Amino acid sequence: MLKNKVHEQIIKNQTKLHDWFSSRRHHLPLPIYTSVDVRDSSYKIASVDANIYPAGFNNICPTDKEHAPEIFKDYLKHFYGDQIKNIGIIAEEHTKNAFYWENVCWLRQMVTEAGYEVRILFPKETDEDIQAETASGKKLTINGSRKANGEVRFRDGFVPDLLVSNNDFSQERREWVSGIKTPINPPQQLGWYQRKKSDHFRHYNDLAKEFAETIGMDSWAFEIRTELFEKFDISNLENREQLAQRVDKMLGMIKQEYDKRGIKTQPSVFVKNNSGTYGLAVMSASSGAEVRDWNNRMRTKMKAAKSGTDVSEVIVQEGIPTTVTADGYTAEPVLYIVGCDLAGGFFRAHHEKGPNDSLNSPGAVYKRMCVADLKISPEDHLYENVYGWVARIGSLAVGKEMQALGLSLPKNCNC
Repeated sequence: MLKNKVHEQIIKNQTKLHDWFSSRRHHLPLPIYTSVDVRDSSYKIASVDANIYPAGFNNICPTDKEHAPEIFKDYLKHFYGDQIKNIGIIAEEHTKNAFYWENVCWLRQMVTEAGYEVRILFPKETDEDIQAETASGKKLTINGSRKANGEVRFRDGFVPDLLVSNNDFSQERREWVSGIKTPINPPQQLGWYQRKKSDHFRHYNDLAKEFAETIGMDSWAFEIRTELFEKFDISNLENREQLAQRVDKMLGMIKQEYDKRGIKTQPSVFVKNNSGTYGLAVMSASSGAEVRDWNNRMRTKMKAAKSGTDVSEVIVQEGIPTTVTADGYTAEPVLYIVGCDLAGGFFRAHHEKGPNDSLNSPGAVYKRMCVADLKISPEDHLYENVYGWVARIGSLAVGKEMQALGLSLPKNCNC
């Protein structure tokens, strides 16, 4: 199995690998957190998505939740020193999503346990407090706030020194952000209103090559072929035909690589919104004909971007079928990183989905994987070690995105 070989090579080249990672992260601004979805097909292990404003902190294992406050504290101390005491968490505004609020509740708790005063707010000015209920029945208050003299101020006088965004800025919110001098981390400019998956995976694949070279393996095992398809118009037959041809072309290239390596699996691809989140506007295909034959329901699904925005660009991305299972369910690992430290993880599992399907969909459940076990012995925790390193590549790619946009933090990462 590939992961056994990767694990062996990581352990064998630990010093060399840590030196490589340290040299890369030291020159990059890394946001406070990132989550990375990983796929393991037994012949390829790669990141398939990276979320800079991750939900799901409620799903990481209990042991990781215990360790996370110290990791948050180390990050905040490194980047902001003792200047930060009060933190505002910018939340999404879909107040009826109880699982999202469970995530915010755990995020608040972890940052509070790191030693900070924390309030929750929406990215808008309002005097109204909003009550939300988590999936476990806890109550949360999202406090009304106003801008004044470049600061965000709450009605009771609380002024955050730092705004930690758990809102993915699918909408720019230019009017609200304008004039705010308080640092926002992750930066609003990384929001989906302008972020592109095609950019992320270009950086990811470059770093995957370096990672593979460092541990002495074929980089193909960690790369994920990704191509941009611009000016996407789902309602235009000619446009859809062009997309179908692009799908067939990529499938042919993947098949050539499979044939070189004796892989008998039928290749597939995913067509994804280039600025997408929440698993919306994602469809799999094993032929261009499937794209040509998308029915009305499927075409509607490919329009379903967050906040009602139009899908104007998509990526065609190599499909990596998962061979991972958890309690008999089809599964994929998801890793959470704070700065450049692994802070949590779980297996996203789905009993109604197959190896080629997107698992980030209603009905998904979350199974235990604890990255804290790596602190005891990396040699004895194959899954966390292998998937954790692939996730680290994804986090460096996010740092490359920030750098390319000219974004910076008070310091570069030295963790």
